[in-house]
Amino acid sequence: MSAVLAVLEQRDGTLRKVSHEVVTAARRLADALAGTVDALVLGAGPVAGSEQLGRFGADRVVVLKHPAFQRYAPEAFARAVVALAKTGGHAAVLLPASATGRDLAPRVAVQLGVPLVSDVTDLEFEGGAVVAMRPVYAGKALLKIKITAKPAVLSLRPSVFTPVERPRAGTLESPSLANAEVGRVVVREVKAAAAGTLDVGEAPIVIAGGRGLREPANFKLLEELAQAFGGKASVGASRAVVDAGWRHHADQVGQTGKTVSPMLYVAVGISGAIQHLAGMRTSKVIVAINRDKDAPIFKVADYGIVGDLFEIVPRLTEEIRKLHG
Repeated sequence: MSAVLAVLEQRDGTLRKVSHEVVTAARRLADALAGTVDALVLGAGPVAGSEQLGRFGADRVVVLKHPAFQRYAPEAFARAVVALAKTGGHAAVLLPASATGRDLAPRVAVQLGVPLVSDVTDLEFEGGAVVAMRPVYAGKALLKIKITAKPAVLSLRPSVFTPVERPRAGTLESPSLANAEVGRVVVREVKAAAAGTLDVGEAPIVIAGGRGLREPANFKLLEELAQAFGGKASVGASRAVVDAGWRHHADQVGQTGKTVSPMLYVAVGISGAIQHLAGMRTSKVIVAINRDKDAPIFKVADYGIVGDLFEIVPRLTEEIRKLHG
């Protein structure tokens, strides 16, 4: 029997949404291996949601506690993951390809002496090896990779593996690591977004704006539309407006920004360059609003509105407000 290690993320003592996605993917791979899933959470104390991981397929949940794990510490986190991966004899180690995971996954792979397959959108066990799929050429093609190294280390694209409940007993272990090595790098402070602001990468609805908005002040139209959804939407942006200084880089969606896959993606005044499509084309429903009927964004949109966004967006906001009472 083989085990799969799912390395999860917490923020301020609460599991992040992407953690359920990683456990779901690990469960799928473990079932193909006739194995089990070990879920690893690093924190300074108890992490809310850890006791519920059995619902998503975790057979064993390990919450390693140490003051150094309050915030992400590269060296300390990598050592902890590698130690468990080695002692557990895991066939695969799965991490999220989030901002933290993109830094942690390579460190883990190097210390284990194996290659890393990043930004994975699908995986299976085939012919005695883990097989992963990942997008290449800005999402225009998919690369199929057979991983023969043990363990196979993969980082999973966020919002692709929809959490599925496959209940297990999910035993919980919470050992304290009094003598854990902290490492040379220690995060002293994290400047969080304004209270109530949803992260673009985790929001179920994303309203994104581009150069068609003409000036940064007009993003207020998108913020009002996002608010009309009752706190379930976040405002994103294309690279062009971020480069122009209209929005913070944390809001950028695309190949050099964040990859999102919300239930609803509304592209407002965005032409749809291939670099932008690479970050949002896996969204469940895509709505495009653009004056140019030949804009590339319409090729991937489920619904398209050709017209003046300054007339369309306020009317759409009004209708959404009516639906939400």
